[in-house]
Amino acid sequence: MQQIDWIVLIGTLLFIVLYGTWKSRQQKDVGDYLKGGSTAHWWTIGLSVMATQASAITFLSTPGQAFHDGMGFVQFYFGLPIAMVVICLVFIPIYHKLNVYTAYEYLESRFDKKTRTLTAILFLIQRGLACGITIFAPSIILSAVLGWNLIYLNIIIGVLVIIYTVSGGTKAVSVTQKQQMAVIFFGMLIAFLLILNYLPLDISFSKALEIAGANGKMDILDFSFDFDNRYTFWSGIIGGTFLALSYFGTDQSQVQRYLSGRTVKQSQMGLIMNGLLKVPMQFFILLVGIMVFVFYQFNSSPLHFNPSAIKDVQKSEYAGEYKALEVKKEALDKKLAATQISYSKAESELEKQNYISEIKELNTSENQLREQSVSLIKKANPSAETNDKDYVFIHFILNNLPRGLIGLLLAVILSAAMSSTASELNALGSTTTIDLYKRNVPGKREKHYVAASRGFTLLWGIIAILVACTANLFDNLIQLVNIIGSIFYGNVLGIFLLAFFIKFVRSKAVFIAALITQVIIIYFWYIDLMPYLWLNLVGCAIVMGIAVMLQVLLPKNNNPEKIISEE
Repeated sequence: MQQIDWIVLIGTLLFIVLYGTWKSRQQKDVGDYLKGGSTAHWWTIGLSVMATQASAITFLSTPGQAFHDGMGFVQFYFGLPIAMVVICLVFIPIYHKLNVYTAYEYLESRFDKKTRTLTAILFLIQRGLACGITIFAPSIILSAVLGWNLIYLNIIIGVLVIIYTVSGGTKAVSVTQKQQMAVIFFGMLIAFLLILNYLPLDISFSKALEIAGANGKMDILDFSFDFDNRYTFWSGIIGGTFLALSYFGTDQSQVQRYLSGRTVKQSQMGLIMNGLLKVPMQFFILLVGIMVFVFYQFNSSPLHFNPSAIKDVQKSEYAGEYKALEVKKEALDKKLAATQISYSKAESELEKQNYISEIKELNTSENQLREQSVSLIKKANPSAETNDKDYVFIHFILNNLPRGLIGLLLAVILSAAMSSTASELNALGSTTTIDLYKRNVPGKREKHYVAASRGFTLLWGIIAILVACTANLFDNLIQLVNIIGSIFYGNVLGIFLLAFFIKFVRSKAVFIAALITQVIIIYFWYIDLMPYLWLNLVGCAIVMGIAVMLQVLLPKNNNPEKIISEE
């Protein structure tokens, strides 16, 4: 990295931290600290909701996902707009009417204290782990590519977020996320335009899409019911809807974003904004990955994108074999580039089909070389990370972007990490304070609970850094966060749906059902019974089914619990 890149990177991050701390410096009470004084406009809410979900993992893993597997991953988000409508009509009015600080407060009014506590703890477990991974994801990739110390990176990202999140609470998170999203959108747009500019002069955007399509990268919709395929239309529209309902409707890191709205309408408009923009945004990020794939059809790409894995094999007895594979790859790249040029100039359909067949054969040969390189890396170091999807985009940035823009794109990645981590720490601190501490230590002054919120936020920040420092890279990082969520979210969503719609079910049945369901879902995930997206639907269905059955079978209480109506 050049000096100008360091100036852009450090200047951007320091501005965000200092601006957020300054704008949210006055916090009078718990309402100010945890809900930002309920003054947020709909556009602030919408950007904050998007920034919370769009972590660094999104901008590192998603382009790599598209590079290797094409546009099919966008199906994962098809259920999100449906979920936004349901949350706007059902969840938001209830939360605002009850004037809750957390989603889990409502469960005590509907069921009892132990159900509220269990649900809050489930959230704290999964979000605490995810928060550590949110820090760890960019750290390990930047560490491997740039040679930076992994532990120091984890600490730096965590400390930067802790400074303004502990200081300013929800308002600091919302204010900084607007700046972070501006940096993110601008940086990704610049990267996209530069990739197009780097393509050969006679390769237009439409030609680039045609090349990607000829290689099967533009296959967006898959209507099969194949459980071996994680991303299909049905898993996205059904499993994705339930995951989005759980995440945006019951996860405090998202609920806290729209609880800060000044009115119900402002909160609803913020979520609708997210519903309208999220799928196009993810489509665009995947499209960036597709353009990186097209770029490497005309330019040499490394045999493996993870530099630390390459170092392992180059230092081993297999260095000669790996070098031979690189030579073959280089020759293949030249032939592929020439064939792609010929394909782009072909006019007759028959000629195009002949070139497409040749291109597919060349890409198949390239994939075989990559598989052979993975085998050598594993021989050199059995514990080496051979999945390189998360390294594709960062490799392109560092090796092809001009000075200054490298710093900007690194700022995009770290800004995304900070925005998600800030929301998560804010929510973890809020839930610990309101649902566990204040509920069991009532009657203190407002300043006491604000101080407690700051203390718990700091504590969770330290825990997140520790998780980041002890985590291991796991397949594709964007999948890991969604897998963790899917293990818990379906169960939590089922509890909320029981609370909202099935009024005869009481707390004892729900509590027992939730414990049983969590064990079942963890077992289903452990034996890999189904793609993780379906765990959201299955978990929701199981907890609701068991709770209804238990309510029918359990002996009736002579003094039934009072059910709070939201009508």
